[in-house]
Amino acid sequence: MSVRLHFLFSMLAAALIPQLGGAQELPAETRREIGKFLDAIARKEISIGRITIDSVAIESNTLQLFANMNCSYIPFREANVAEIYQGISALLPSGFTKYKLQLRTNKHSIEELIPQALRSKKDKKSLTFSQNVEKPLVSKVSRPYTPANGLQNRHIALWQSHGFYYEPKLNRWEWQRARCLQTVEDLYTQSFVLPYLIPMLENAGANVLIPRERDCQTAEIIIDNDGCLNTRSAYVENTADKAWMQGNGKGFAHLRSQYTDFENPFKEGTFRTIETIKKGKESIAEWIPEIPQNGQYAVYVSYQTVPNSSDDALYTVYHKGGISQFKVNQKMGGGTWIYLGTFGFDAGKNNTCKVTLSNRSDKAGQIVTADAVKIGGGMGNIARRISEEGATDNLKSSDKTVNSSNATGNTTATHQSAYVTEYQKSGYPRFCEAARYWLQWAGIPDSVYSESNGKNDYTDDYKCRGIWVNYLSGGSAVNPTEKGLNIPVNMAFAFHSDAGTTLNDSIIGTLGIYYTNAYNEKFANGASRYLSHDLTDLIQSNIVRDVRTLYEPQWTRRGKWNQSYYEARVPRVPTMLLELLSHQNFADMRYGLDPRFRFTVSRAIYKGMLQFLCSQYNMDYVVQPLPVDHMALHMTSENEVELTWQPVADALEPTAVAEKYIVYTRIGDGDFDNGVLVDGNSYRTTLPAGMVCSYKVTAVNKGGESFPSEILSTGRAFNSKGTVLVINGFDRISAPADFTAPAPADTLLAGFLDEQDHGVPYIHDISYIGKMKEYRRSIPWMDDDASGFGDSYGNYETQVIAGNTFDYPAIHGAAILKAGYSFVSVSNESLSPVGKGEKNIPVDMREYRYVDLILGKQCQTKMGRGGVKPLEFKTFSKPMQEAIAAYCKQGGNIFVSGAFVGTDLWDNRLATADEADKKFAMEVLKYKWRVGQAATMGKVKSVASPFPALSGNYTYHNELNADSYVVESPDAIEPATKDAHTVMRYSENNLSAGVAYQGDYKTLVLGFPFESIRTDSEREAFMNAVLTFFNDNK
Repeated sequence: MSVRLHFLFSMLAAALIPQLGGAQELPAETRREIGKFLDAIARKEISIGRITIDSVAIESNTLQLFANMNCSYIPFREANVAEIYQGISALLPSGFTKYKLQLRTNKHSIEELIPQALRSKKDKKSLTFSQNVEKPLVSKVSRPYTPANGLQNRHIALWQSHGFYYEPKLNRWEWQRARCLQTVEDLYTQSFVLPYLIPMLENAGANVLIPRERDCQTAEIIIDNDGCLNTRSAYVENTADKAWMQGNGKGFAHLRSQYTDFENPFKEGTFRTIETIKKGKESIAEWIPEIPQNGQYAVYVSYQTVPNSSDDALYTVYHKGGISQFKVNQKMGGGTWIYLGTFGFDAGKNNTCKVTLSNRSDKAGQIVTADAVKIGGGMGNIARRISEEGATDNLKSSDKTVNSSNATGNTTATHQSAYVTEYQKSGYPRFCEAARYWLQWAGIPDSVYSESNGKNDYTDDYKCRGIWVNYLSGGSAVNPTEKGLNIPVNMAFAFHSDAGTTLNDSIIGTLGIYYTNAYNEKFANGASRYLSHDLTDLIQSNIVRDVRTLYEPQWTRRGKWNQSYYEARVPRVPTMLLELLSHQNFADMRYGLDPRFRFTVSRAIYKGMLQFLCSQYNMDYVVQPLPVDHMALHMTSENEVELTWQPVADALEPTAVAEKYIVYTRIGDGDFDNGVLVDGNSYRTTLPAGMVCSYKVTAVNKGGESFPSEILSTGRAFNSKGTVLVINGFDRISAPADFTAPAPADTLLAGFLDEQDHGVPYIHDISYIGKMKEYRRSIPWMDDDASGFGDSYGNYETQVIAGNTFDYPAIHGAAILKAGYSFVSVSNESLSPVGKGEKNIPVDMREYRYVDLILGKQCQTKMGRGGVKPLEFKTFSKPMQEAIAAYCKQGGNIFVSGAFVGTDLWDNRLATADEADKKFAMEVLKYKWRVGQAATMGKVKSVASPFPALSGNYTYHNELNADSYVVESPDAIEPATKDAHTVMRYSENNLSAGVAYQGDYKTLVLGFPFESIRTDSEREAFMNAVLTFFNDNK
């Protein structure tokens, strides 16, 4: 090399390589002090290892400090970035103060790690991950309100961890995680995703795609143009101006009850096709199912995407609540199951229960295609056995071998079967099964769901979720280089829980994982994969902030790992993998089993996703409101009723303000309609005679629609004998009772006391597997069949467990109506004023001759470890006690039923008994507590008393089931005065189950809930007896 060339290369190197001269003199002690300072900053928010300054460089006039990855786990915001630079500057020797300071970690300066959504000045140079989508996959035509600033036109792919799978090395189906603390991760994460997170995202306008079955209905009806297997269901075509024709290519056919290796039902049949019209007579395809039993069913449609496919195929679902319409963009999503919604259907086959597809469109000359319709979730129908090539080892998602760029499905099998195995189905509902099996049933190519070529379902399952995201988006602007369904997926989210235990009551907490070092660190449109960091930060931050604010100030924030987990690495869209908490740790799961916690966490995840997507599309961030409360119905005339309610402010979210409301109506045994949009917080409607009419309300704003309110009902009897006020005082949802042994044994024993109080699920629970059986904290996990502390039975793990449906006025009201009385209903909080003004006057019980107070399983309940959040769900609040006392004083008739009417006032182990509460029960309602957990058999009998009208024998739900919440701990209560008498006893032990009083007023109090009585006929007979007693003048 010539001297000149050597000089030029030297100059070039000097320009490109940071100068280290002065920086080398930065004292080691200063580096340590900076590390300690950053540690202190981090400890305010997160639980991580030590932060160190690994190297220092001077580039131009900038002093660069390079911190280790632990530093990147700090949630950087403009405020703490300024604080960090100010603090570091104060620690620098005087010779370094002339330099501009830059702290770098995770390949970026810390200011670059502030999520774009939280920057006061937007970086206009940074590309966002956004696509122009004119028409989404599915549009809800019948929805009375469309969010303007929510997630409309967005497509979100998410999944709820693992699932039941076939393990060839043991030749059995099993869970991918251990049974622990009354659940298993494979089901536990579903208890967030299905009842909470997906509805929140859909209420904001999003299309949500998941690779597992979302419907826990075990029945499944397939209706197809190629015939219907083992059912009288029918596919019918009605031809008008345009004719239906056979499609060119393969479609779905349901030819067998089980599917084995790589069989694809979407390649075994045909599909139908027709040209769209804008004017003239439409042609209709009808799918008429034979429904096996009354219930709620998810409805899926399928079709084929062809050249010139219609982007507004009009589907109509006829169901118990009326008619709901959807427009499906058939330019995407062809050849798989596309979810429309969940609807109520009656058993049988009739023309009022069907799905139709029209060829009417906004554009004539396009092509609409029709294939199978699927109704209900069903049972697993994929049968598995060990591959002829054997089986491979179950490598973890983070294993370097799994994540190497040359890893393929041709891994050599390490296990061979010593005998011939038969194909076997799981025998479980499909919603329990892993994604790998749903994807096969949904027509997804086997290259997606079985990367191992059938040798390992465990690794196939976690791999297929990430590959599936790319298949969904393949062919769209999101992922133009791969083949797929052409769906422009905006982001992906993997919901997991972690393992690990602590011996004390410390929280393991929340971890976020993302990965940037793939696909040249860029998405297809050139945007940085560090957008996955933004997504992860926003979601994790929302979760931790909301949980700390509402429930547990010591909730642990773990790291934000930029690590190569398969589910985080493979998707070609911004992706987060969440490890919410440790499902193995008792301190975490005391919160984790509580429906209130699940709602809060899911809402936090939704808010984080919304923040991220709003930042990508430069939209205003507006969060959907919270559900309304203070609901009340009252009759304004003989055939008109008025419903009133109050919005609920969200202390955590100032944008979540209600602007309008939707009132949904259910007539008789039907289902709720599509709703009516109203401006104010009241609604009047006519009331037909002889029918129970029910209403629920949602609040809406530009961000979307809230969760529904409780359901209130009313009914006008023919020739009414009077009007009953039904008060719904049962709004409790909670985790099971739990305990830790008193110190010093608190590190030895702990657990859930399911038989004492199972808790109350929200609507229903799909994650409960059975009661806990191992309470010794020292017993370690050995394997998933011997999971140590927290080990639980599995006898309920395929069942849906009923919880609080918030729909009990209808059950009480039906029996009241049958007895010849009219009724209205109100929420318990409506007895208290909410503010000033005519609309806020509390309900006055004294306007009614009869009152029916529903207390269900209401009782004072803690959250998590307790002691942070005040107890909730007291049976008789002070305002309610005052209202009842005033009502009785004027000579009323009150019927009260609940499982904890005595225990909550006398023996609630979470609350010190209040003598004033006891005095109210004894002196006003005329009963006193005798014992809790009074009976187990679920049978009561009437006994001789001065009140002969109160007669009969009755049964109530004493075991977990799908129809009614369980009454595992009814109360024994006794008369508190000589004018009160026991009128019912538990059959098994003759303890007093019900007390009636007659004096200046009448009371009847039950130690078990009326709505838990098993049958309509029993409830009708009992309510008739109650109202007869109230009307008896003896």
